[in-house]
Amino acid sequence: MSEGYDVLLRDGAIAHVRPLRPSDRQALHELVDRSSERSAYLRFFTGGRNTAHSYIDWITGDEYDGHALVASLHSCLVAVAEYIPTGNGSADLGILLDDAVHGHGLGTLLLEHLALDAAEHGVHELAGDVLAENRPMIRVLRDLGLEVRQRSEDGMLHLSIAVEPTPRWRAGIEARDHEAERASLARVLAPRSVAVIGASRNERAIGHKVLRNLIDGGFAGAIYPVNPQATEVAGLTCHAKVLGGVDLVIVAVPARHVLQVARDCADAGVAGLVVLTSGFAEAGQRDMESELLTICRSAGMRLVGPNCLGVINTGARLNASFLPDHPVPGRVALMSQSGAVGAALLERLEISSFVSVGNKADVSGNDLLEYWEDDDGTDVIALYLESFGNPRRFARIARRVGARKPILLVKSGRGGAGDRAVRSHTAAAATPDVAVDALARAAGVIRLDSVHELIDVARLLAAQPLPGGRRVGIVGNSGGPEAMTADACERHGLLVPELLPGLLSARAAAALGNPVDLTADASAAEIGAAVAVLVASPDVDVVFVVYTPPFGDGLDATCQAIADAAKGADKTVLACVAGHDDMIDGRIPSYAFPEQAVGALAHAVRYAEWRRRPAEPASPPVRADTETARRIIRAELAAHPAGRWLPPAAAGGLLGCYGVPVVASIDVDGPEAAAEAAARLGPPIVLKAVGPVHKSEVGGVRLDLRNPDEVREAYEEISERVGPEMTGAIVQRMLPGGVEIIVGGVNYPAFGPLVMAGMGGVLADLLADRAFRVPPVTDAANMIDELRCAPLLHGYRGSPPVDIHALADQITRIGRLLDDLPQVAELDLNPVIVTPDGATTVDARIRVAPCEPPPPPLLRRLR
Repeated sequence: MSEGYDVLLRDGAIAHVRPLRPSDRQALHELVDRSSERSAYLRFFTGGRNTAHSYIDWITGDEYDGHALVASLHSCLVAVAEYIPTGNGSADLGILLDDAVHGHGLGTLLLEHLALDAAEHGVHELAGDVLAENRPMIRVLRDLGLEVRQRSEDGMLHLSIAVEPTPRWRAGIEARDHEAERASLARVLAPRSVAVIGASRNERAIGHKVLRNLIDGGFAGAIYPVNPQATEVAGLTCHAKVLGGVDLVIVAVPARHVLQVARDCADAGVAGLVVLTSGFAEAGQRDMESELLTICRSAGMRLVGPNCLGVINTGARLNASFLPDHPVPGRVALMSQSGAVGAALLERLEISSFVSVGNKADVSGNDLLEYWEDDDGTDVIALYLESFGNPRRFARIARRVGARKPILLVKSGRGGAGDRAVRSHTAAAATPDVAVDALARAAGVIRLDSVHELIDVARLLAAQPLPGGRRVGIVGNSGGPEAMTADACERHGLLVPELLPGLLSARAAAALGNPVDLTADASAAEIGAAVAVLVASPDVDVVFVVYTPPFGDGLDATCQAIADAAKGADKTVLACVAGHDDMIDGRIPSYAFPEQAVGALAHAVRYAEWRRRPAEPASPPVRADTETARRIIRAELAAHPAGRWLPPAAAGGLLGCYGVPVVASIDVDGPEAAAEAAARLGPPIVLKAVGPVHKSEVGGVRLDLRNPDEVREAYEEISERVGPEMTGAIVQRMLPGGVEIIVGGVNYPAFGPLVMAGMGGVLADLLADRAFRVPPVTDAANMIDELRCAPLLHGYRGSPPVDIHALADQITRIGRLLDDLPQVAELDLNPVIVTPDGATTVDARIRVAPCEPPPPPLLRRLR
C-alpha cells in the first residue's frame, strides 16, 4: 500500500488514498487554511485553526506513532484520517476533510479503510470525541454499520466504535460501492454528449466509422468531431480540440498522440475516455498504458480500453464503435475482452449494451456488473474474459447480481497447470481453471465452454421465464429427434416423466407417452394444440417442441402455431427446428439440434435451482488469533525470504491460531530422540519422515509401532531408504480408525485462495474425489455431500456415522486461514481422521511464499 490506491466516491469521482508522508505537511496546512471556521471548530473545538495547524505539525513529525491515511482529488490533498493506539486494544480516531468534499462519501470510505487497518494491527476499539452539534460526523460514524457506544458529557459525545465487522457493516460497504460504480459509469454508458477525437474525412478510417455510427444510430445528444485539420466531417462542424463539459470522448488517433489527448480531456473535465487505439500493453508498451491510466485517474475519468472496439447502448441509441453492422436492440448486456469475440457475439445476439474492454486497464467486468445490476433494459449479462482483475471482488458482486439476473461467462485458458511433480495434493488438483469453476459455482455464474454455448443460453434466458423444475414435456413430429432429445435430457439430469393417460387426444400412429410423437403428417394446428396442453399441464415444468420441416403444414405455419400456443405462458418453452437456429415470433428460442437445445436448457435449470435455494443461515464468524498467525508468517519469511515448507511445529502453531485440531506431535532428529519421544507418548506410535513431499510414496511412514525399540529401528530404516531428503521425523500417537479425508488449499497470486476437500490418505490422488470452494466457505456441509465418499461419513453398511459438523468446521477454518494469509501458498491436511467424536489432522504440510497481499474484497478501490 506504500504507493496507495484509487477509490470511487459516492458521486463517481476518483480519489487517491495512501499512507501519510512527512512531506505532506505543507499540503495539509493548506487544507486547514481552506477549511471554514465552522469546520475547524467542529473538528478541533475551541482551538479552531490554531489547534488544527499544531495537529498537522504533530502528525507529520518524527514523534507521531499512529497510522494515518491521506486522500487526494484531482491531485489536491483533501483529507486526512488517522488513529493512534492507546493500549489495551484501543485507539483514538481523528479525521479532517476539505469542505469541498463534504457529502461525497470520502469520510465514510476513509473510516472503512481505517477500521480494517486497525483490526489488522490488533486494535479492537476506535474512540473519538465529537461535539453533540456535529450531527454530520455523528451520522457518518453511526452509518458505518459497526457497533457504536456513546457517552454524553458537557455537550460532548464520547464515541467508541467496535472494530468487528458486522453484516450491517458489510452490507453498507456493498451498497456504497454499488452507488459509486453506477455513478462513475453513468456518463460513459448513457452520455449526454460524445466527442470523437480523430474524426477523419477518410470514410475507411476508424474515427470516421465511429462518427458515422453515432449519427446513423440516432444518438440524441450532442456529437462533436475533433480534428484540427478539418472544419467539417460527416456534415458536422469539426473542432480543433475537445470542448469542456463533454461526457464521453472516443479516441481514435495514433498511439503516440494518445497521452496528450488524454491530458487535454483531463483539462476539459471529460467524464469518460474510450481509447480504440492499439499499441499499448498488448504490444509491450506497459509503461505507456500505465501513464494513460494515471492521467485518467488523476482527472477522475473512467477509461475503457485501450485497444478496444468501443461501447454501445441501444437504449440510449449510442453506437460509439467502429463495427460495420448496427446492433439489434434486446435484453442482453455484453462485455468482451476480445474484439473478435465481441464482434461475433453482436452478430448473433440482441443486446441492451455492449462494452469492448480491450486491455482492461480500468473498466472491467466487476464495474460493469455493478452498472448492469440496476439497468432496467438488461435481463441477462454475458461476459467473455481472458483474465480476472480482482476475482475475489468478482465473486462477491456476481453472487449478489446473479440473484437477480443470470450471468453467463466464457473464460479462455482452460490449460494445464504445468509441472506438478513436487507440489502438494491440493495444488496438483486445484488448477487455476478449477478455481474459476469453483468461483463461478459459488456465485451462481453460468460458466460455458464456448461462445456458441453462450449464445444458446443467452437467447433462452433473455426470452423465456426460468424453468420451474427439471420435468420436460417433449412434443413433435419426428420420433428420432424426439428420442435424441429425451436421451440428452437424461444425460443432463433432466426428467422426462410419463404423462397422465388421456392428457392428449389419441390420433393414428401417434405415440402419446413422453415424448409425444404426433408423426410426420401432423398439422400445424395439431402441434399447436399439443403444445397448449403441455403448457397448461402441472406435470411438466418445460415444454420442448421438436419439429422437422418441411413436413405437415410447413415451417412458417408450424412456427406460428407454436408461438400462438405458448402466448402468455409463464412456463419455459423452447424448440428444436431441425437445421434452424432462430427465434420463433421473437419469444421462443429455436435450435438446430436437440443436444444443443438441451444443453442450454440444462444450464437454465441449474441456474434456476441456484436462485431458488434458501439463503445460507449466517454462521458465527471463525475466531482466530490473526496477530500470532501473521507473526509466524513474518518470522518464517524473514528467515527464508524465498519461502519454504514449514517445519511441523510451525505448521501446527499456525493451524492452532485458527482452532484446527492437530494430533500431538514431537519433532525428532535421530533414532534415539525418536525412541525417547515414543516412550513419552505411549503406544501405538506413528513415525513420519520430514522432508519428502509425499512421504508414503517413498516409504516414509510407519504405523502401529509398539515400543521404543521398534520406533528406533523404523527411524533407521526410513532414513536409509529416503536418504538426504529426510531432514528429521515426527513421532505421533496413533489415532483410532476413522474416515480419512484431505482438506487443503492454495493461494494463486492472480486469483486468490481456493479450498479443497476430498477422499484422503493414500487414495487422495487415485480416486480424485474432490470438491472446491472459494473462501469464505459458507456451505462446508454441502461441499462434503458433493463427494462420492460422502456415504462413508454418514455411515455405510453398518459403520457408525462420523462427526460431519467437526469436519465442516475444519474446512471453514481453513478457508478463513487462506483468506487471511495470502502468503500460505499451499496447504495439505492429509489425512484428517474423522470419527464419531470429531475430526483431527494427523499430517499437515504448509508452504509459505512471499507475495503482495491482495486488497480486501470489501474495500472500494479500483484496480
